[in-house]
Amino acid sequence: MAYPKLLTIQDISCVGQCSLTVALPVISACGVEACVLPSAVLSTHTGGFTGFTFRDLTDDMPAIKDHWVKEGIRFDAIYTGYLGSTQQIAYVADVFDAVAAETCAKIVDPAMADNGKLYYGFDMDFVAAMRSLVAKADYLLPNITEACFLTGIEYKTAYDEAYVAELIGALQALGCKNVILTGVSYAEGRTGVVVAEGAEQKYYEHVRIANGCHGTGDIYASAFAGALLRGKSAFDAAKIAADYVLACIEETQRHENHWYGAAFEPVLGKLIAALEA
Repeated sequence: MAYPKLLTIQDISCVGQCSLTVALPVISACGVEACVLPSAVLSTHTGGFTGFTFRDLTDDMPAIKDHWVKEGIRFDAIYTGYLGSTQQIAYVADVFDAVAAETCAKIVDPAMADNGKLYYGFDMDFVAAMRSLVAKADYLLPNITEACFLTGIEYKTAYDEAYVAELIGALQALGCKNVILTGVSYAEGRTGVVVAEGAEQKYYEHVRIANGCHGTGDIYASAFAGALLRGKSAFDAAKIAADYVLACIEETQRHENHWYGAAFEPVLGKLIAALEA
């Protein structure tokens, strides 16, 4: 696939390095055509800012999809990030059915929870709706918390490989083909990602930096999607994305008072180099 076309569906925060503000440049840097379906427009993201503006674009989503259908536009991959409501999830499922190319890779980041809790404004009805989207995913990219909510398995901060295997098996039982489980830590100071393709599972581990950043999940998912579309295997794409996020966090620590996001732009060259290796 010499020049693939990827559609990403999520909100855009005009300031604050997350969602589409991250996805567009990262996917583009991977050499992939980045197309967007914005679900909302915010003046800033909601993590630490107050008084931000919010424009819900839910009602615009079906008309945008219908125009693409009329024009015969199809996408080689569709990657979903943060979705704000069960209605948006339903519209995204329709987009999957309407504008996916025959070999389209459907990549779902169920961005809805972390640290054992759902994000503000989400409830179990949203989780149930997300399960229906998970069933359509070729690649599912949850963290441990999201995996627990999706499967109903108890959330734990201390666990072993058997627990992770149980989570992955339960996620695959929901219908998704492959699972990329992020934030998997078996030892203090270390973290990583488990890539499960069918019955085969591989783990990639790296150092864990205690001070994280807003938007690193979006950077990870975008880099994974871009690398996958560049022909990398799921495991290699997961590894490239993990190494890139680590470089972004390290770069952010060099910039005083950069609290609202990860400084991903100065190290885009490292992502590009990894894709060429």
